[in-house]
Amino acid sequence: MLYNVPYKTKQFFFVLIKLSIVIGAFYFIYSKLAENENLKFSDFVAFLRENDTFSLKNIIFLLILSAFNWFFEILKWQFLVKTIKNISFRDALEQSLGGLTASLITPNRIGEYGAKAAYFAKPFRKRIVLLNLLGNMAQMTITTVLGSIGSIVFVSRYQIEVDYYKVTRFVFLLIIISAFAFFGIKYTKFSIKGYSINRIFEHVKSISLLVHASNLLLSLVRYLIFSFQFYYLLTIFGVEVDYTKAMVLITSMYFLASIVPSVSIFDVVIKGSVAVFLFGYVQVNELTILSIITIMWLLNFATPSLFGSYSILNFKLPKPQE
Repeated sequence: MLYNVPYKTKQFFFVLIKLSIVIGAFYFIYSKLAENENLKFSDFVAFLRENDTFSLKNIIFLLILSAFNWFFEILKWQFLVKTIKNISFRDALEQSLGGLTASLITPNRIGEYGAKAAYFAKPFRKRIVLLNLLGNMAQMTITTVLGSIGSIVFVSRYQIEVDYYKVTRFVFLLIIISAFAFFGIKYTKFSIKGYSINRIFEHVKSISLLVHASNLLLSLVRYLIFSFQFYYLLTIFGVEVDYTKAMVLITSMYFLASIVPSVSIFDVVIKGSVAVFLFGYVQVNELTILSIITIMWLLNFATPSLFGSYSILNFKLPKPQE
């Protein structure tokens, strides 16, 4: 039935979808700034004016850090896609930023998968979704490993009361459930859109160790950049805390925030709540932390998504033979 739809009608709906994504992204960015229950935008602006700490030098340096953060994310995506198809850095940039824009209004950034896959012809799309998953899993692995270390140090340093029996029981149950799920899926005919789990595993194993290692390394570089950016903002606001102590809190914050399912637009709210709790142990006031979280979100998500809107508006479906 879809083939009987007139070409102009298809084009109209295609343009409508692109506009909906862009307008939706702009609206959610606006609503995050204007309707944030944790930090009113007027209070945020007043706080920045009161501190008057953002010199031109600081602003340029923060923008450079954000640019490098996304440079390595784009490079990582280009490196992953080259396992099935060569793409230029510019193409990787458009796909990464376009995917970011589409992901803002979806739970756990799931819209990124469909948006990136749409840039490729149909034969490539399932593998593109898998590559995007591998890229996100690598970033999550770095966040989990460093965050777990940071959380352990945080709990021991600040003598947080933890019910280790409940934690151990929860981890044990999680391992058992994961093991049953893994073997249950592996040895059944379970499939995802025609791709069996065994076939997916085989495809992942077919990717060279160099690609997997590069994926993790670039994820680590990104992590070090945006975590340092957070620390640099602490120093700008006059927070006196040494780098190692700050990193314990920052890694713990990203780890705890990452395990909570959310819509990307509310990610800043979750990080804000976690950060307020953690940095309270080093006597950093709530307004300072919430302002830093908001600035980080503006630099690394909101601003790049605006550039991504341009990519989406100029997006054209790939040719079938591509």
